[in-house]
Amino acid sequence: MKSSEEDLSLRLAEQENRRTVYWNRFDSFVDFRMNWRASMMRHLFHILPGQKILEIGAGNGKFTRSLVKATRRECKITAVVFSPEYQDQVEKELNNKDVTVVYLDSFPGLLADEKYDYVIINHMLEDHFRNEFLYIIKQLIKPGGGLLLFEPNPWNCYFRVRKFFRRLIPITWERPGNPILMNKLEVFSVLSEIGYTQINVLPYDFLYSPIPRFLLWPAQNLSIIMENFPYFRNLAGSLYIWSRNPSFQNERQITVDLCDYQMLFGKVSFVIPCHNEEMNVAPLINGLIAFYGKYIFEILIVDDNSKDRTADVTEKLSKIHKCIRLIKRVPPNGVGRALREGLKEAKGEYILIMDSDFQHIIPEMRDLFDAIADGADVAIGSRFSRESVLVNYAFTKILANRAFHIIANILLGRHFRDISNNLKIFRRDVAKKLVIESDDFAANVETGLKPILLGYRVVEVPISWVNRSIDMGFSTFRIFKTGPNYWRILLRLVWRGITKQPCQSKTG
Repeated sequence: MKSSEEDLSLRLAEQENRRTVYWNRFDSFVDFRMNWRASMMRHLFHILPGQKILEIGAGNGKFTRSLVKATRRECKITAVVFSPEYQDQVEKELNNKDVTVVYLDSFPGLLADEKYDYVIINHMLEDHFRNEFLYIIKQLIKPGGGLLLFEPNPWNCYFRVRKFFRRLIPITWERPGNPILMNKLEVFSVLSEIGYTQINVLPYDFLYSPIPRFLLWPAQNLSIIMENFPYFRNLAGSLYIWSRNPSFQNERQITVDLCDYQMLFGKVSFVIPCHNEEMNVAPLINGLIAFYGKYIFEILIVDDNSKDRTADVTEKLSKIHKCIRLIKRVPPNGVGRALREGLKEAKGEYILIMDSDFQHIIPEMRDLFDAIADGADVAIGSRFSRESVLVNYAFTKILANRAFHIIANILLGRHFRDISNNLKIFRRDVAKKLVIESDDFAANVETGLKPILLGYRVVEVPISWVNRSIDMGFSTFRIFKTGPNYWRILLRLVWRGITKQPCQSKTG
């Protein structure tokens, strides 16, 4: 008689084989899909070098290969397969010392005493064993670690219609497996009862049969809108379900030295405008020093007339870390004014500007330094690339942002995706030439557009964007107040281009 672990392993083997066969025979987008998912996982969890990742149901290793690439070959990856032939195939194709391929005829079997930072699963859930499976997985995740599931979307009405016709006419429309039948409330209920926290269930991926291959490009570029469009997003082909194993109270954050380029050592000024950010300024500064201490020449906190203890917290930290400087502004307030003052005071050979609530994405800033080391004059963190992750980003803001960038691309005859994000690094000579004319958030458009129009090499790199949680305070950005100023800046720059005037003016 088979044990429950062996029985679960057999069921998982069926799911793994069914999904792998589907990908090989029917999924013409599978290679693109695996790359997107691997990059998305890296940005979603801000994966660090040396962390341990477990992939359950690796099959023929399509996702494993993408994950190795996305994590820069710096993570220890364990790929679990439930068929011996897959083990031989993946080991032969990957031939990577950082990837361990494990064949299991019982689950968790050999892994029972292991702990991983992250667990990733592609299309392996089934209603008959989902609770038992998810419970076992939780035991394999370190406190504070994450779980990411990609599953067929059971709420997609197209799939339901297709399933109905399959019953009438025998055809080869096979899905990767029997999809979970839980609604969103049930997903939250099941995961929370098992003990997971920070649970999110979001529609994802509009590339599925019978969509033809030539629609890849428009689907890539419209994906962020479609995946966040109310009601329409329920037509997505997949869901991504992510959650965490709760960490111990006051558990210390994992940090790693991410300074790869000696050319940047001691040469970067961080300019950070702050208005009522006492909850964010300490975690942000501590994170920057922990991850990029070797790069830091100075951290300039530009206190934009805060009414809270932002200045007090900064001054206290400056006594511990001599690289911190507090710049206290006088009224009137404004992000543009704060950036002007910060850029004027910055003395590093490279100047990085960022918002004060970006502490969660500090590891991703590594890609900006990569771009600078590769010869870029300016590197911008883009929230709207295909590899980016948006969490709780208002749909009205997405529409406004996309409309602005589409029209700006057309009017200026350039190609860029997200020049309005306030996460940018400049060579010193570029930053010092910038003339910021706006006093409010519209200055973020100027710091992105003007280097492009001045002919500098500007590179965009994907980052994630996570909306502020309650413990981070509230942003002062208001779309209907600031939005018109974005358009004024754009039209002003277009007019200067038409009339052959310099793209900058000293009138600010």
